[in-house]
Amino acid sequence: MGKLNTRGRRSTVSGNRIRRKGLAKKKGGIGLHVTAVTPRTFKANMQRKKIRFSDGTIRRVWVRVKDLKSGVYDNPDPKLFKRA
Repeated sequence: MGKLNTRGRRSTVSGNRIRRKGLAKKKGGIGLHVTAVTPRTFKANMQRKKIRFSDGTIRRVWVRVKDLKSGVYDNPDPKLFKRA
């Protein structure tokens, strides 16, 4: 099962990890030198949670932690979960 980003934003963004060596000029050095540039992907922080939908059903889905913290999703009471 894929991780669905339910809030309509891009799932991953590509970028680089830049490694530098040396002491910055403002700290008295000769400047920073780039030693390696490694491509990487920035992914959303996802967790698998049980979410109550508008029709009353409770399903376990992948959601962003940012949305959980902001209160976008209705987290149901664990006592109401039905054992399968």
